[in-house]
Amino acid sequence: MFTRLTRFLRSPALPNTGSVARDLLASERTFLAWTRTGLGFIALGVALEKVEAFAALSPTLLHLSDSRTKLAAGVLVGSGSVCVAHGTVRYFRTLEAIKEGVFRPNTAGVMGLAALSIGIALAGSLLVLENEQGKRLAGGEDGRGGKEGKTTTT
Repeated sequence: MFTRLTRFLRSPALPNTGSVARDLLASERTFLAWTRTGLGFIALGVALEKVEAFAALSPTLLHLSDSRTKLAAGVLVGSGSVCVAHGTVRYFRTLEAIKEGVFRPNTAGVMGLAALSIGIALAGSLLVLENEQGKRLAGGEDGRGGKEGKTTTT
């Protein structure tokens, strides 16, 4: 049974003409980079979810009351999964292209990952700013370092 499985998984040997071996090894490194990036997004999403769990136990300790970490964690895990899936599809398409002797640049993947990263950064920045503004309003500060509603007379 194991022999049948390895026979199914083993790829055929390719003649090493020109730079085929070097190109295939570079494609594998690129696949690993996509996987590493995706796993980083997934790990960050899981960590964010764990932080929310700790905040539920002690909201005063972490100052995360009424946060949107579940949504952010889901977006990060989903984005990481998309990165890993894209890297896998890209690897096999590149393998076929190398066999055919052609090359197709990965402009869609690069632009997609860049847009995804910028979107996550902007959304994260908005969440942080919203959280800080909510803390200020809940604390009664007026944004200038003073307290609202308190007037002092001499």
